[in-house]
Amino acid sequence: MYIKQRKVGKFTPHQTLARMEHWGVANGALRFGVKTRLTEVWVYIKISSILMKNLIIVVLILVGILVAWDVASKYIPALAPRNIGPQISEQTLKVTREQSMVVDVVRNVGPSVVTIGVERTNSDRGQDFRMGPFSLFFENPESLPEEDQERLIASGFIVGADGLIVTNKHVVSDNLKYLVVDSKGNKYNVGNIYRDPLNDIAILKVNPPAGGFKAVKLGDSDKLEVGQFAIAIGTALGEFRNTVTTGVISGLGRGITAGNPLEGFVERLDNVIQTDAAINPGNSGGPLLNSAGEVIGVNTAVASAGQNIGFAIPINVVEESMKNFNQSGQFNRAFLGVSYVMIGKRVAILNDLPEGAYVRGITKGSPAEKAGIAEGDIITKIDGAKVIESSGGLASIINKKKVGDTVTLNIYRDGKTFDAKATLAPVQG
Repeated sequence: MYIKQRKVGKFTPHQTLARMEHWGVANGALRFGVKTRLTEVWVYIKISSILMKNLIIVVLILVGILVAWDVASKYIPALAPRNIGPQISEQTLKVTREQSMVVDVVRNVGPSVVTIGVERTNSDRGQDFRMGPFSLFFENPESLPEEDQERLIASGFIVGADGLIVTNKHVVSDNLKYLVVDSKGNKYNVGNIYRDPLNDIAILKVNPPAGGFKAVKLGDSDKLEVGQFAIAIGTALGEFRNTVTTGVISGLGRGITAGNPLEGFVERLDNVIQTDAAINPGNSGGPLLNSAGEVIGVNTAVASAGQNIGFAIPINVVEESMKNFNQSGQFNRAFLGVSYVMIGKRVAILNDLPEGAYVRGITKGSPAEKAGIAEGDIITKIDGAKVIESSGGLASIINKKKVGDTVTLNIYRDGKTFDAKATLAPVQG
């Protein structure tokens, strides 16, 4: 290393006190210079050519190792650097999103979920309210203590700002007085009750408050998939209002026979939704929701012998009932007059029978009786449409008919088939 210095003369105020002038390598020497007010100093560091070559070789080797490692890590995962932080963050974000989604749904839909209460009267006494294997959620008013004049027994949800509320048919009757309690605890007397004769659906009418009620948004139950997220809201055990449970859609198109204690007979529910979202007595009539906060079903029954096996009526069935109701202000339903059990494909194959609705009983004076249908018959087609369990069964076809329609029934009896015509009548009561 050697230093070379030379004078640069006078400086002006605009000159800096010191600044780097040059930096570089030339002829195997590392050189830099500093210029001050009076002198210019250059410093040279002489590096031998052999040392320079060795440094360049070392640098090239290091660069080659880094490039080779980067390429190898793409094909050998074990060599890739592990980034644990983002993975934990992603899992946390997923849980947070799910929790936030449920909170948002409850916040938006909660004000539209109501509780159904019953006022005790002397006419309640002496009724039989025993349950079947699939229990419809209902609490017997007879079990109320003498001092209780009212009790919360079920749930419902608001579908119209003018005071229309959907619940289950089996929780209301014409000889009892009912009230509705909203999410804020305000009570409203039920003025009118409209009960769908073909489905476990009832519409209650109450006088709305100033400004009206907040109605729910209805979804599309035909687009549901097994495994889809589900949220249930209702008054669990008739005591805990706006109880929220979550789960999934466990099955679709289920067919069950559930006890209807208020009417004194069992009821066939076809094409219902199965869910494992915890549902308890008191939840009947409450909404089953998707992750967007849309109502996809009406909670209606639970398997008493199992755990977390609940059932809900698809919301599209409710919409069809409401359309029928809105046209006339009442449920004007066509009815055939048979009680039946669906014979599915597996049972049909094992017993060498056709798929269809196995007739277990005939209502006296009904269109079915007039058409000559008998117990033990199997209705396989209605107007050419197959009566199969996967399509909703007999009820699904009859629901689409109108009072006065004449339908052609394909009947299987004693190994033979024949056609019979029936003119559908309105359901009485």
